[in-house]
Amino acid sequence: MQVLNCVFNDPIHGHLELHPLLIKIIDTPQFQRLRFIKQLGGAYFVYPGASHNRFEHSIGVAHLAGELARQSELQITKNDITDEDILCVQIAGLCHDLGHGPFSHLYDGMFIKKQHPDKEWKHEKASIEMFDYLVEVNGLKKEMEKWNLNLTNDVVFIKEMIDGPLDTKTAQDKGWSYKGRGKEKSFLYEIVSNKRNGIDVDKFDYFARDCHHLGMKNNFDYRRFFHFARVCEVDGDKQICVRDKEVSNIYNMFHTRYYLHKRAYQHKVKGIIETMITDAFLKADEHIEIKGSGGRMFTLSTAMDNMEAYTKLTDHVFEQILFSSSDDLKEAREILERIISRDLYKFLGQKLIEKPDLNERLQPEDFEISVITLDYGKKDKNPVDYMHFYSKEKPDKAFKLPKEEVSQLLPKNFSETIVRIFCKKTDDTSLSAAKDHPLLKLWKNQKPWGNNQLI
Repeated sequence: MQVLNCVFNDPIHGHLELHPLLIKIIDTPQFQRLRFIKQLGGAYFVYPGASHNRFEHSIGVAHLAGELARQSELQITKNDITDEDILCVQIAGLCHDLGHGPFSHLYDGMFIKKQHPDKEWKHEKASIEMFDYLVEVNGLKKEMEKWNLNLTNDVVFIKEMIDGPLDTKTAQDKGWSYKGRGKEKSFLYEIVSNKRNGIDVDKFDYFARDCHHLGMKNNFDYRRFFHFARVCEVDGDKQICVRDKEVSNIYNMFHTRYYLHKRAYQHKVKGIIETMITDAFLKADEHIEIKGSGGRMFTLSTAMDNMEAYTKLTDHVFEQILFSSSDDLKEAREILERIISRDLYKFLGQKLIEKPDLNERLQPEDFEISVITLDYGKKDKNPVDYMHFYSKEKPDKAFKLPKEEVSQLLPKNFSETIVRIFCKKTDDTSLSAAKDHPLLKLWKNQKPWGNNQLI
C-alpha cells in the first residue's frame, strides 16, 4: 500500500514526515489535549521561552523513534524489522505522554502524592488507559487493521514500550518479560523508554527541545548517536550499542540531564511556584467538577480514574480557579493571585545532604520543605555501566567500558540530594520570626550548606 505521509515543520528537527495512522491519532481530542499542557510545568513562570507543550514533544519523539528504528534496521542481518514494527514504535513514541495531567509532573509528582499519598499512580499508567480510550472512542481499530497492525500483539507491544511489561510475574516465568515481541527484537523496547540505561529518544527530544526554549546550550548530539548506533547480541538479548569512541558523548548526555535539572527543572523559584499551584489545587480539589462517562462527576484529583473526564483536564484549570467568583475557591484563588502578582513563598535556604532522612515534626504549616534529588537517571548508579559498546575492528562484539578507562575526570558520585526550605508567609514579621525558628537554627549550625545561604 502506498503511504502518503504528512509533513510537519518542527523547530527542532526541521521538516519531518509522519505516517497517516499517526495523523489519525494526532487528530483526536485526546491527543490535541496535549496542546494545553506545558512541557515544563511551572518553568514558564521563570523562563519566558518555556512555553512549549507536550503536543510538539510527543510528535518529536514519534519522529525520532522511527528514525532510530530504521537505523537499527540497517544494522540487522538475521532478524528483519517489519514496517509494522516501526509503526508500533512510532505510535508508542507519539502516545507515551498522553497521561500527563495539568502542568505535567506537578500533577502526578506533587498534587496526587499529597492528595492521595497511599495511591500508587503515575502518568505512564494513564497514558496506556488514554491510548485504549483514544482508539476505542475514535474508531481507530479499523484504521490500525488497515495498516496490518494486530489488535492483540501489536497493541500490547505499544503499551509495553510506554510502561514496560504489562504482566511481569507471568512473563518472567517464561524467561522473557514482554509479550508484544520476542527476545529476537528486544532492542525495540530500548527506543522510546529505555528501562535498561535510560538512553532513549524521549530524552533526545526533550534535551534538544527544552534547551531551545530555555535558551540553553545542548551539548549532546543525538544525530551522532544515531549514526554510530548498532544492534549487538548481549547475553542472548539484542541491545542497541554504540561505538566505543562515543562514550564521552554518552557522558555528555547524562551531564546535560543533570545540568537541565540543576538550572531549570529544579530551579528554586520554579519549585516555589509549583508548590503554590499544588497548594491551590489541594484547596480547590473538591470544588472542581468534571463530567465523565455516564454523566458521573469527578474532582481534580479523581479525574484520572475516568478517561472521558481526564480528557477535559488541562492547564486551563489554573485560569478556571484564578478567574472564578466562587466563595468555595476563594483560598485557592488567592494563592494563584499571589503567583500572578509575584508575591511568592520565600526561599529560606537549602542544604546538600548525604541521605534524604527528614524528621516529619520539623514541618510546621507555614513552612514547605522540598527534597530534590539530582542524578544521571539511574539514582546513585552510573547509567553507562548498563550500556554496551562495540569497536571498529569488532562491530558485532559488545562490551562494557568502565569509567576508569574513559577519563579520570568523570564524577565519582552520580546522585545528590538537596533539601530546600520555603516560608509561605512573606510579611516582614513572619520572615523575621522564620529566621529564629528552631528548624532554621538547627540547620544553620550544620554544614555544608549549598551555594545559597540562609536568610
